[in-house]
Amino acid sequence: MSLSPILLQASELGIRLEIVNGLHIWEAQPVYRHQKHIERIVNGIAKSSDHQTECGCVHAVDVYIQFPNGLKRPDISIFCREPSEEEQDSALTMIPEAVIEVVSKGYEAKDLEIGPPFYLSQGVKDVIVFDPLTLLVLHVRKDRTTRQVSPVIIELECGCQVMA
Repeated sequence: MSLSPILLQASELGIRLEIVNGLHIWEAQPVYRHQKHIERIVNGIAKSSDHQTECGCVHAVDVYIQFPNGLKRPDISIFCREPSEEEQDSALTMIPEAVIEVVSKGYEAKDLEIGPPFYLSQGVKDVIVFDPLTLLVLHVRKDRTTRQVSPVIIELECGCQVMA
């Protein structure tokens, strides 16, 4: 799937569009504080020392992913392998092992209430939401949700770990 011209134009105007189960969500581009936390978290992604894993712990920052029931741009997506060459110039269709969202002021509901159940319903195994204002780290899986305070190391089901 190639990105439609309207999505590319929205991005050029500093607007992000996501579609979740048919609901269109517009969001302003992230600010410096938001990007600073994303960079910090990305630098803390590694293979877990506790697991023997085949997962490459490959990450992508702010790329469109075409899910079966929507189009999202997670702040950070973690995959076990690189997307194919053919897929690298369009919205990715491979489902991430994990996604990490950094809460933007004014978009708390999108990141804390709408995002986690959507991602889980699409096959993502670990959803992490970090709120830089409160230092809350919400870790959501199918079978449980934990609330922690940053900084914290989180072991992902795929065998990677993240410092959130």
